[in-house]
Amino acid sequence: MATVVSIQSAVAYGHAGNSSAVFPLQRSGVDVWPVYTVNFSNHTGYGAWRGPLIPADDVSEVVRGIDERGVLGQVDALLCGYQGTPEVGRVILDTAALIRQRNPDAVFCADPVMGDVDRGFYARPGIPEFWRDHVVERADIMTPNLFELEFLTGRSTATTADVLAAAEALRARGPRVVVVTSVVGADASDDVMRMIGVGPDGAWQVETPVLDRKFTGSGDLTTAMFLAHWLRTRDVGEALGATASIVYSVLEATTAAGHPELRLVADQDDIVSPRFRFTAERLES
Repeated sequence: MATVVSIQSAVAYGHAGNSSAVFPLQRSGVDVWPVYTVNFSNHTGYGAWRGPLIPADDVSEVVRGIDERGVLGQVDALLCGYQGTPEVGRVILDTAALIRQRNPDAVFCADPVMGDVDRGFYARPGIPEFWRDHVVERADIMTPNLFELEFLTGRSTATTADVLAAAEALRARGPRVVVVTSVVGADASDDVMRMIGVGPDGAWQVETPVLDRKFTGSGDLTTAMFLAHWLRTRDVGEALGATASIVYSVLEATTAAGHPELRLVADQDDIVSPRFRFTAERLES
């Protein structure tokens, strides 16, 4: 059984950050030790929320307490997402270094949550730059969406070839594996959504039908599921196909129910046996 420390936001109502990642990881057979960066009433997409940003020192104290139990050597991966503040980002990097000290084979999977094409930047000032200038060089796996990939690399991505070039440029600066979510482009059909994964052994693409609505927390779910399957297989293409199958099945169920939040509990069987199956195809890079 793989073990993951997940440092992310938490919401009481709905699913985002750790509230979107922890249960699916557990349902996938991963032991998860969640550490929270914020404790909000709901995700910020509602436009109003209550609850605190957790101070960086408090986040660090939680990690210190885990380490004092002498168990960090059991950790296979550190997963991080929404940071809250750049100071929390520094705690995450310190945690990555500490976990690697305890287990040199552990990997650092970073989802650079900062913005999207339809919203621009929604992360607090300083966080996008922190991702670009400090996290990229330390991560083993990164899962940006197209907007985030363009910011991190300073490249535009009009075609699949552009996305592959940007992903390789990001890999050259640190992460061994880059998964680009929500890929669109001039050479892609409007009725499919694509994910592209690039690693040392090449590039893969998986396509799923477009669902006519927006989802919050789907990126957090995507990263968690990719990490779970990559830890099991160490195969980018296989992990990408499994991730697309799970995420699309959950999103389809959420759409069919007309529910505003991901149906992670009601449709949890889709996490272990998704109703829809997709296979990643190798791309020529």
